Formats: sequence, structure tokens, C-alpha cells
Amino acid sequence: MEDYLRDPGGALLGLLDRLRDLVFDWGLIAAPALAVLITGIVASRRWWARRCHEALLADARQVTVLAPPQVDPAGGAALWSNLVGLLRPGWRRAFTGQPHVVCEYVFSEAGVAIRWWVPGVIPPGLIERAVEAAWPGAHTRVSKATPPLPAPGQGQRRLVVGGELRLARPEALPIRSVFDADPIRALLGAPVGLGREEYACVQVLARPVTGRRVQKARRAARHVHTGGSTRLVGRLLDMVTPGPSRSRRSAVARTATGALHSDPRTSLEYSAQNRAIVGKQRAAQFETVVRYAVATLLPADVGDGEVRQARDVARGRAHALAASFASYTEHNHYTRHRLRHPGPVLDSRRLADGDLLSVSELAAIAHLPTDEAIPGIQRAGARAIAPPPGIATPGPEAKPLGVTDTGHPRPVALRVPDARHHLHVMGATGSGKSTLLGNIILADAEAGRGIVLIDPKGDLVTDVLSRLPRSAADRVVLFDADSKARPPCLNPLDGGETDLTVDNLVSVFRRVYSAFWGPRTDDVMRAACLTLRTQEGVATLADLPKLLTDAAFRDRVTAGVTDPVLRGFWTWYDELTDSSRSQVISPLMNKLRAFLLRPFVRDAIAAGHSTVDMGQILDGGICLVRIPKGSLGEETTRLVGSLVVARTWQATTARARTPQRLRRDASIEIDECHNFLNLPYPIEDMLAESRAFRVSMILAHQHLGQLTRELREGLSTNARNKMFFNASPEDARELSRHTAPRLSEHDLAHLGAYHTAVRLVLNGEEAQPFTMRTQPLPPAIPGRAREIRRAARRNTQTRAAGAVTGAGTPQPGARPPRAPSTPSRPANRTGPDIRPRNPDPRRR
Repeated sequence: MEDYLRDPGGALLGLLDRLRDLVFDWGLIAAPALAVLITGIVASRRWWARRCHEALLADARQVTVLAPPQVDPAGGAALWSNLVGLLRPGWRRAFTGQPHVVCEYVFSEAGVAIRWWVPGVIPPGLIERAVEAAWPGAHTRVSKATPPLPAPGQGQRRLVVGGELRLARPEALPIRSVFDADPIRALLGAPVGLGREEYACVQVLARPVTGRRVQKARRAARHVHTGGSTRLVGRLLDMVTPGPSRSRRSAVARTATGALHSDPRTSLEYSAQNRAIVGKQRAAQFETVVRYAVATLLPADVGDGEVRQARDVARGRAHALAASFASYTEHNHYTRHRLRHPGPVLDSRRLADGDLLSVSELAAIAHLPTDEAIPGIQRAGARAIAPPPGIATPGPEAKPLGVTDTGHPRPVALRVPDARHHLHVMGATGSGKSTLLGNIILADAEAGRGIVLIDPKGDLVTDVLSRLPRSAADRVVLFDADSKARPPCLNPLDGGETDLTVDNLVSVFRRVYSAFWGPRTDDVMRAACLTLRTQEGVATLADLPKLLTDAAFRDRVTAGVTDPVLRGFWTWYDELTDSSRSQVISPLMNKLRAFLLRPFVRDAIAAGHSTVDMGQILDGGICLVRIPKGSLGEETTRLVGSLVVARTWQATTARARTPQRLRRDASIEIDECHNFLNLPYPIEDMLAESRAFRVSMILAHQHLGQLTRELREGLSTNARNKMFFNASPEDARELSRHTAPRLSEHDLAHLGAYHTAVRLVLNGEEAQPFTMRTQPLPPAIPGRAREIRRAARRNTQTRAAGAVTGAGTPQPGARPPRAPSTPSRPANRTGPDIRPRNPDPRRR
């Protein structure tokens, strides 16, 4: 120090001589060692970074976000504030690194898709829940991660042009984050007009910063504030270059902020810049990089001229993407940097070093578009709402319905006691009704509950047969209009109380043929059915034409009639002339003949004693009625299905004789229910009584226009469990009364396929509505349908043999014929003095 004070120059030269000698003496040894050390450090850091990134790529997923109809502008800031929690502890970052996420805008000819790339180390559902919480109503679809730009196919080559955007000024200075209009409008409009094989992608890679990174940013902010350089080279030059001292620079900065300077322009500029720096430093921050690329798929043998032309077009589109970020210019701005291999770089989604952005800045760049007029955006049709607490999950005492469509997917089920309040299902063809019914039927079959299914299309029964458990084969009763095997018989005139049986049968015919059914036709059929019930043996619908046209058969049957009103009817009928009698019975005869001329109908409805006991079906059996309209015709399908419903309802009311504790749960599933609810009872009474008998009904149809006013009101009031698939705007307006305010008519009209709005009964009380997705049926079991059909035929033959013998021990499912009961007075009074009151024979 003393030599330095006497001779500073000599002391400096001496120091340089000693350094030169040290280099010559140890340089040949130290230099290679230092080079090897530096190379090893660099190589190890690169290897560690590559290993950490490979860990992020493993099990990475891709979350596609469907924007809700109305996007909350504050959702972006809420999302990124939530994702600050992804920052890992320091010890964990040392071993596995800090994961990042990627927000991608992927453009194609079909429009714009907004996706999130999420590494596998981030727990499933975290990003999805954060997105749905930030933008209520948004939908997320999770799939395996794929490259943002498609790979070339066979005989193709991929041409990719792209770049990277980095901050031009020190990262302590913020970009613009407050806008009057949506700032990404220009970005989404830049690639408009992409061709069939043209694609574009903009990536925003971000990860929350560590404490060391924040300290670095704060030091840079102090250098900007004092007028110094923020880069290493600049700081070295500041040290060796003559200039003002730190105190002098501080004074200059104070002068710049207006304390000592009188220039208002310079004062306002530095004051605003300092406030912006302070505001950015106060918020949470992310390390980010913005990349963009445009890809074109070309034939492998394309010429050089076409390649140059395609490259120019792609370069122009890429520049348009980059130029759209000019709207973020304020205290800082973005500049373009070239990427040597943009395709692989975007595919790898690797984030090394990036620029620091606050939450508000990042939210301005990466968010869902708030402008509803932007075309081509994939939007969610309806809001996704989580189920209320307490909704059951599938099990022995709960029927599966589907899975939630928001947050972490979980199964949703309907408790068996709550299912007794009945389920109303409405949705267009292909929306998912049959899949829902199939899953419920399979669950009921597995649990041993009774099932009656009426399928007027045929596909549902076919799907169920190929998936039923083998243990249920001996419980199956199958009516299949397309099968060549003889079906079981369900005679509507066999068994039960006479009045109830005849009322149900006449009501079915009257409602099915309501346009051509008059009071005289009603009286004729009622009197004929009551008369047939008085004869010994079994009566069938095939005896009706014989009773009305064959005098000898009529005399033999009516000989045992004791009811005076009924005898008076036949006295009047016998006194009619042949022409008058033909006029009276022709409206009924043409309907009966059209019905009975079908072999399946004769075998299933009019073959003799019933071989199916619907009471035993409700106590654990499975009755599948496959009656496609294409095979039987619409009117015959309605008649057969309605007769099955009538017999099932008779068996349901017969449960009144069974103690309540011994009644087993059963369900009746009716597709296109408006065609088969043709009983003489109000639907609200049926639903209320069946609940007491532990029989739940699932009533499905397509739209409200199919329902009569009475049926619509009955379903609305008494089928308390509701499931609405996609509905028309007119139906959605009325159905929204069941789901408002959580789900509006817009939501009901924009539900996707297999997406449904649900309002269930929970412990006897109506719960809040929610949305969910139905699950596909389990895979079909090869050969199971044939096995079940063989078992059903075997069951039919056994029951038929038991019904024919009529003595001994009844076979399972067979009901022995009842003794003839004394007929009561018909509901509509008839007598020999009644004459035709309507000249139109169609109304008879």
C-alpha cells in the first residue's frame, strides 16, 4: 500500500509482472484444468436441464379449453395468480427442476383451439380446476399431449417458419397490460385464411420465478432507476469508464424525476417509468417466453419454386403473428429473434431462460378471448356445474348415471330410494338417452332388481343382451318382434280382476286409435271383453272377432252371462240386421284384424294362457320388450307396448296385498314413453302410487311436443328426478324453470352430445341442478347375446309347459288360470235400446 501511494504506476506495473510470471509458470497446467472444469460444468448443467425436461415430458397431458359464451375479463389474472402455487421448494428444484406450463393458440383451417400443455409432474385436475374456477362455464377436455404442429404424413414434407419474442428493454420495465378492447383480437385474426394444409401456433411458456430470480430483477430495477446498465458487459464498462459517481447518478435520477429538473416532459416520463417498475415488482411474477411458428405441409416431390412461394407465404403469416404483439408496447416491448429449427423447438416446449412478467402482464397475453365476435373460437355450449354435496356414487344401492364434467371427474349415481320418485329423461336422438338407460338396466340386473324395458327402436335391448351378466340369464323374459323363435305370451284378458283388466284393455285401444274411436266402438269392445271373461277356460283377443261375427260361438259364450245390462246388450246386438251389425262392428274389426294378422302379435298377445307373471318379474325378473316400429308398424308397436305397460301396472297395484317391508325394488324403463302411457288413470296418480309400491319409472322421450298437456304436467310434477339432454330453444325455455338460475335456457339449448343437465332428488328433497356426461356402455361380451337368448327361449318353453298343464306346481313366472269371475256392470252403460249416434263408421 505504501509503494502504491508513492508510485501508483510502478506498483501497478509490478502487479502485472507478477501476474505474467504466474501465468507463464502455472498457465500450461491451470488453463487446461480450468477449461476442463468449465466444460464439465456446462455439460453437466445441460445434462441436468435435459433430464429435468424429459421428466416433464413423461405423462404430459393436453388440456383443451372451450370458452364459455361470456368470458370474464378478470379470469386471466385469477388463473395466473392461482398458478403461482406451482412454485416448488428449493430442495426439490435442485433435484427435479421447476415445472412450467404452456398456453397455446393453435390455428388451422377449422378455427382456433386454445390448449394448455401440462407436464405429468403436476397433479391431474389442478390446471383444469384452475381454468374452470377462473372462467365459470368453461369446459376442459384432457388428452395425451401431442405436438402443436402436425407431423408430415407419408409422401409429405413440412415447411416451418417461426421465431421467438423477447423483451427489448430491461425486464424490470413492464409491457402494457391494460386495454379497452381484448388485446389478443389481433393475434387471433392474424392467421385468418389458412389453407387446408396450413397451420400456425403461438406458445406462451411460463413458470413461477424463484426468490433468486426476483432479487436479480430487483437489482436490475435499481440500475434502471439510477441510470446504470442492467447487463454484465455494461456494468463492467461502467466500472472502467469515467462517469458520474453513484451519488451523482442518484442525483441525476432525482433530477430526472423532477426534484431538481424543470423539464416537465422528462419529469413525467421518468416518474411514470419508476411507478411502473414499482408496480411490477409488487406483483407475483413468472419467467416467460413467447414462440410462434407457421407450418405448411407440402408434397415431397414439390418443386423449388413452389417451396419458395410457400415459404414466403408462411413467413408473411409468421410476421403477422409477431406483429400482433406490438399492441403490448409501453415502457417495454417485444422484439423478434430467429429460431434455427422452429418446428422441433415448439414441439419440445422447453423453457430455459425467459423474461420476467407480472401476473397482469401475463394475463394480458395468455387468456380466453373476451370478444364474442371473434370467429372460429371453440366455445363451450353450456356451463359446467359441479354436483351438490351428498350426491351418491355407484354401488349396490345406487344406480349409475355418469361422471361429472367439471373439476376432477367422479361418478354420479341415483340412490334407489330416491329413484322411486321417478326419472324423466328428455333428449334428441343420438344425445345419449339409450346409453344412460343401458347402464341403469345393467346395474339393476347386477343388483337383482326387477326390470321391465320397452324399446320401440330395438337397439337398446340388443345392447343390453350382449352385456347382461351370466347370472341373470335364468331371469330373462324376451319379447323380440324380429326373432323367429316363439315369444312368451302375455294375454291381456288372462288373470287379474275383470273390471281392471277390461278397463285397461279398452283404454289402450281407445287412446291408440283416438282419432277413429267413438263411444259405440268403445261399448262394443267393452261388452265383448266382459263377455269373454265369463266363459270357461282362457279368453284371448283372437276370440273377439269370432264373438262378434259367429252366431253359434256367440250363443255358446253368452249363455252363461247373468248380468242384466250385459244380456241386454247382446239381445240388442242379435236383433240388428246383418248390415247394421256390420256397420256397428266394422270400426273395431278392421283394427283387430290389422293387429292380429301379425304372427308375433298372435303369439305374444293371443296365444292362450299367459306364460309371464309380471308380479314375479317385478320381484327380480328381467322382461325385455323389443318391438321396433320398422317391424311392426307404429300403431301395432304402440298397442303391444301399451298392453305390456297395462299388465305391469296391474302387477304393481297387486303389491298392495304384500307387506311394505317385503316389497322389492323394481324399475320400468320406457323409451318414447308418450306412445305407451295409455291407461285410464292420470299419470300423476300412477307415479304417486308406484312410488308407494317401490316401483320406479324411467320415462324417456325426445321433445315436449310429443306429450299431451296432462302427460306434460304429470311428468313435470311427479317425475322429480330430471335429466335433460340437448333441447330445442322452445323446450329449453320451459325446461329452464326446473334448472334456473344455475342453468339457463341457453345452457339447456347448447348441451353437447352425452352432456346432460341433471336435477336429482337427494334424501327426498330436490337438490341443486348440475351438469355431467353419461358414460359409454361397457364392452360387449362375445357370445353373451346368443347365450341369453337361448336361456330366454328355454325359460319360455318351461313356462308354457307349466301354463298348459294347469295343474301341479307352477313353473317360475307362470300364473295358473283364474276361475271365471262374475262380471260387473260395464263402465259405459249399454242396452238393446242404444242406436248408432254417429253416422261416420270411423267414429264407432
